[in-house]
Amino acid sequence: MKYSVSLKLNHIFRRLYHTSGFADGYLVLYARKNRTTQNRVGITVSKKLGKAHVRNRTRRRLREVYRLSEEKFRPGWDIVVVARTKAVDAEFSQLVRSYLTLAKKAGILREDGLS
Repeated sequence: MKYSVSLKLNHIFRRLYHTSGFADGYLVLYARKNRTTQNRVGITVSKKLGKAHVRNRTRRRLREVYRLSEEKFRPGWDIVVVARTKAVDAEFSQLVRSYLTLAKKAGILREDGLS
């Protein structure tokens, strides 16, 4: 990820959970402006979704969705994505579609898609 860093601090996750999120059947996306020029991205996968290898695979797939679409996001946002049960068995293309749709609803995508 060129323009982003991982979000690891618990208090930032909690702060984002108190904002209004955007959801569909696969994901929930929370976003909030930060005071940096980078995006900070965090991914949450509950133990309810499966054993460790299932959760890790889901987390890797969501990280890859963001990595491939990173150029489309505006800089300066904290983003937390929460995986829902359907995300575990979803096709990769469906995860991409879901992620970008929610990002557009949240207003964190660039209008022109590149600059």
